[in-house]
Amino acid sequence: MSNNYIFSSESVGEGHPDKVCDTISDAILDACLAQDKKSRVACETFVKSNVVVIGGEITTKAKFDYNEVVREAIRSIGYVNDDDVFHADHVFINNYLTTQSTDIAQGVDAKAAKGKATDEQGAGDQGLMFGYACDETDELMPAPVMYAHRVGRELTRIRKSGKAKWLRPDAKSQCSVRYENGKPVEVTSVVVSTQHTDGVTHKQIHDFIVKNVIQKVLPKKLLNKNTQYLINPTGRFVVGGPQGDAGLTGRKIIVDTYGGMGRHGGGAFSGKDPSKVDRSAAYMGRYVAKNVVAAGLATKCEVQFAYAIGYPDPVSVTVDTFGTGTVSEAKITEAVEKVFSFKPADIVKQLKLLRPIFSATTNYGHFGKVDDTKTITWERTDKAAALKRAVKS
Repeated sequence: MSNNYIFSSESVGEGHPDKVCDTISDAILDACLAQDKKSRVACETFVKSNVVVIGGEITTKAKFDYNEVVREAIRSIGYVNDDDVFHADHVFINNYLTTQSTDIAQGVDAKAAKGKATDEQGAGDQGLMFGYACDETDELMPAPVMYAHRVGRELTRIRKSGKAKWLRPDAKSQCSVRYENGKPVEVTSVVVSTQHTDGVTHKQIHDFIVKNVIQKVLPKKLLNKNTQYLINPTGRFVVGGPQGDAGLTGRKIIVDTYGGMGRHGGGAFSGKDPSKVDRSAAYMGRYVAKNVVAAGLATKCEVQFAYAIGYPDPVSVTVDTFGTGTVSEAKITEAVEKVFSFKPADIVKQLKLLRPIFSATTNYGHFGKVDDTKTITWERTDKAAALKRAVKS
C-alpha cells in the first residue's frame, strides 16, 4: 500500500442481527463464569424473525434459566417495542446445547492424558492469532474503525436515552479516512444506516445524525466541506433486526478487531470461554502490540502467533513493525518473548479472564476500550517499561 490512500472501516449497532447473536452468546458465557469460573463454553446463536436458536458445547456447574438469559440480553439491546416481530418477551427459543467433547477437554485440561505431550493446559484448538496497534488515535487503534465505533456508540446512547424516539436498534456505520504519508488527514465520507419508526422523514433523520452524532464525535479537524454524509442511503429502513435479516454468532470478526487494517486469524470471539485461544490469544496479541507501540518501539505493530491443539507453547511468534520500528524486529521479538508468556494458562492468568466480563466486549470492538482497564485488561500499557528495558539488555 502506498503512503497516500483512502481506507474504510465499518461498525454495527447492538441491534444488528449478527450482534444480537454475539450479545446472547456472551451473556450465556458470563452467566456460566459467574457461578463456575472453570466453565467450558462454546455457545453459538442464530436468530431470524421471532426465533432464537442456541447451540454448541457447554460443560459447567452453573445453574440458571437459559431462556431468561436470552430474553434479558435481547431486552438490553432494546427489542421491546410492541410492533417488533423480534421481541424479548415473545421470541421462541430452541436450545441445542450439549457438553464439550471429552477428546477436546483432555487436550485443554492441565493434566496428563494418553498421547498428550505434556500435563499442562493446552490450546483449545489449533489456529493463528493476530494483535495490532498503531499511533493513529489515543486508543492506539486504526482511525477508520475507531471513528465508525464512535458513531455507532453515540447513536445507541441517544436511542437508549429516548432523545430520538424514532430510532430503533438495528444500525451500521462506516468511515472512510484519507491518509497522506501514512497519517490520517481527512474523513472523506461517513455512512450511517439506522432503523427507524415509520413516519419520520428522511431529512429529519439525515440532519439529526449529521449534527448530533457525526459532527459531535468525530474530530472536527478531519471534517470539512468535502466530507460526504450518506445517511440511510436507501431512503427507508423501517424493517430491520432479525425480522429483516438472519443473524449468526461470529460473523462480524473484522468489526470486532481492527476494521481490516490489521490482519485476522479467522477465529471468532463471542460465546467462547478463555480456554479457546481464538479469543484469549487474540486479546493477548492486542496487549502485546499495544505495549510495543506505547513503549515507543514502533508506531505500528502487528504480532502473530500460532498454536497446536492440546499443546501449551505457541509454535511461532512473529512481530512486524512495517518499517516503523526504532530497533530491529528481531530485538522486539526477543523482548516480547522475554516479557510475555503465550501459554494459554498464563494468558488467562495475566489478563484475568476467568471472570464474567465478556458482555462488556461484545459491541463496538473488542479492542480500543480504554475507559475500564480493570475489566478490559488487554488495553493496559503496563508492560511498556519492561519492553524498553528488555530491548536494551
